[in-house]
Amino acid sequence: MNFWEYLRSRQELLVFETWQHASMVFQCVVAALVLGVAVGLLVYRSPRLSGFATSTAGAVFTIPSLALLGLLITPLGLGVAPSVVALTLYSLLPIVRNTIVGLNGVDRTLVDAARGIGMGRGRILLRVELPLAWPVILTGARVATQLAMGIGAIAAYVSGPGLGEQIFSGLGRLGGANSINMTLAGTLGVIVLALLFDGCFLVIGRLTTPRGIRA
Repeated sequence: MNFWEYLRSRQELLVFETWQHASMVFQCVVAALVLGVAVGLLVYRSPRLSGFATSTAGAVFTIPSLALLGLLITPLGLGVAPSVVALTLYSLLPIVRNTIVGLNGVDRTLVDAARGIGMGRGRILLRVELPLAWPVILTGARVATQLAMGIGAIAAYVSGPGLGEQIFSGLGRLGGANSINMTLAGTLGVIVLALLFDGCFLVIGRLTTPRGIRA
């Protein structure tokens, strides 16, 4: 059968796997955003701690995805758990780095002015530094989402959910019936999801960035 016939015949399965993929990526990026921003807030004032946090997240990022997923099988087994842990870890680097860069990039004169009118450290962070750093932090989350979208497909290696099942099954049956259709359906599904998520980030950026600092 041709590609369009394959899509029609597997419509319910493809919709379900697409939803699984999108849900997994969304949850992992949200978890990484919470963890990454928290780490950034703790270390951004110290160059030594900032360097350590960025280097640690970078070291995790350099581990090949198949190797990390394979290592996680022993403690976590197959399925959702190793997939979620791996995607969350890979998503941390751009978020941690951008949080530190964004907070350090805030104009110190604005911080001094806020301190001069009696704001405490906590209020300055919440009312001045975080809002000004938010566009940079959001860019980190946007990059992390695109990374997680692609790596999420590889999670099928450990029986993870999502469109990776289509890609791996198709590659495993190269030369067989529907092998190209399966691989193409999974690949195009990941691309479409990546574009949709990126569009959502553009909208979120417009809605959440203070008007005075929009590009």
